[in-house]
Amino acid sequence: MADERVEEAALTDGFNLVIDALKLNDINTIYNVPGIPITDLGRYMQAAGMRVLSFRHEQNAGYAAAIAGFLTKKPGICLTVSAPGFLNGLTALAHATTNCFPMILISGSSERKIVDLQQGDYEEMDQLAIAKPLCKAAYRVLHAEDIGIGIARAIRAAVSGRPGGVYLDLPAKVFAQVMDAEAGARSLVKVIDAAPRQLPAPESVKRALDVLKGAERPLIILGKGAAYAQADDAIRAFVEASGIPYLPMSMAKGLLPDTHPQSAGAARSLALKQSDVVMLIGARLNWLLSHGKGKAWGDAPKKFIQIDIEPKEMDSNVEIVAPIVGDIGSCVQALLDAMGKDWAAPPPAWTGAIREKVEANVARMAPRLRNNNVPMDYQGALGALRTIIKERPDAILVNEGANTLDFARSIIDMYQPRKRLDVGTWGVMGVGMGMAIAAAVETGKPVLAIEGDSAFGFSGMEIETICRYGLPVCVVVFNNGGIYQGTGVNPSGGSDVSTTVFVKDARYEKMIEAFGGVGVYATSPDELSQAVNAAMDSGRPTLVNAVIDEAAGTESGRIGNLNPQRVVAKK
Repeated sequence: MADERVEEAALTDGFNLVIDALKLNDINTIYNVPGIPITDLGRYMQAAGMRVLSFRHEQNAGYAAAIAGFLTKKPGICLTVSAPGFLNGLTALAHATTNCFPMILISGSSERKIVDLQQGDYEEMDQLAIAKPLCKAAYRVLHAEDIGIGIARAIRAAVSGRPGGVYLDLPAKVFAQVMDAEAGARSLVKVIDAAPRQLPAPESVKRALDVLKGAERPLIILGKGAAYAQADDAIRAFVEASGIPYLPMSMAKGLLPDTHPQSAGAARSLALKQSDVVMLIGARLNWLLSHGKGKAWGDAPKKFIQIDIEPKEMDSNVEIVAPIVGDIGSCVQALLDAMGKDWAAPPPAWTGAIREKVEANVARMAPRLRNNNVPMDYQGALGALRTIIKERPDAILVNEGANTLDFARSIIDMYQPRKRLDVGTWGVMGVGMGMAIAAAVETGKPVLAIEGDSAFGFSGMEIETICRYGLPVCVVVFNNGGIYQGTGVNPSGGSDVSTTVFVKDARYEKMIEAFGGVGVYATSPDELSQAVNAAMDSGRPTLVNAVIDEAAGTESGRIGNLNPQRVVAKK
């Protein structure tokens, strides 16, 4: 490649090789925060036709890259500067690994000879050693001729098997290294079949079906791994052919519409407690499912079937009587092919009980979701947004917070796969704006980001990024003046407000107006509905400050049991 960076037409350099290696592997979007030593790399990427989106904080760029990986099944790329920038991106890298999102964090770094002797280089840090425990794989490239193979290894590691985060360390000096252009072209690697199918053992498929056939009260749980697999047709066909009720985890909502007659979403407690055989498809028995035991699962004996690409996941919390190891698409298709024409649906007493509970709970909640209270409660506000998503099923919903997240999960129905993006396995705050930006960029669809006021505070400055790129993102901040509630009191009686209380009557909508976006102040569900519909119609960056009753929330949403109990000493 002839370029102003290399005077001789027969030469190339590290900048060119990084760009050419990524483009060769069909990676053309970068999420980054510019700075020494990667500022020029971002400029050259833009000049080469790549899309480079610059954020205000590396953590948010990393969350964007992580969810880009989930949506596309290609590793999202986050590019950061060394040391502090790298550390900011590291949270998102660990988040990607924990949630099984393919992502590559590429960071510039100090020179090895200075770092290893701890001689005090600019932003000196042994980044490779720090990254290793928090990702699937970590590599360092020291010579320009190894850039191609380094990027290829990072791509394959990120997407193969169980996907996750990968770190790629590029010392500043590598970018400026010069080599023969023809040799440089030969050093590039196009990754072939990065995530090959992993077929399940036929005996494991038969074993699982035999267990299901013996069930009186079977249940299927769909996890975000099932959504990531993009095996939507096979999963739907299997669920419907089986006749088994299914429970979607939050990011699996929409694989089948939440209004599907087999959906047990509105009867979650009954389904978990009374089921006797549970099939996990791309779901893990972690804290989100109470580790497969305890009160949430009731007293009925359980047999578990699990489909996962990672053999080590089996028996992680409870015995898995029928493990099926392989990629989800191949496993589900194998189950579907082996079911046979003699397959019998679950007993009507079970499916009828689930359906009856779903209908009763939906009917009980309906009036609360239609209220037009001022100030708003969560049910009225989310009821209005629920209708908007129903009318716009192609829109992408991003959701984070405590009460804002917990209530939205159960209230807002989804109708298409990979349209609901949220905090995932860690329950981490601050993913919202990064995810919203990547969702808009990667899909071209309108995005509705429903944020608790606390969650929004972690990444709120990225609304400038949304405005800068003119993205069709509508942010709704549920403003109840605090964490959980705005009614906390300082127990000491001092002048400082409670640790969970924010500024009263905060005008969040003024923030986006400062950057040229549309700000709206909404105090009722009707006003909220009008504002969000207008934003989704216009495609303009919008922030709606939705004023929620400060007493409407609850401590820690619905997971207050995770707070340790303090023992008060007797005096």
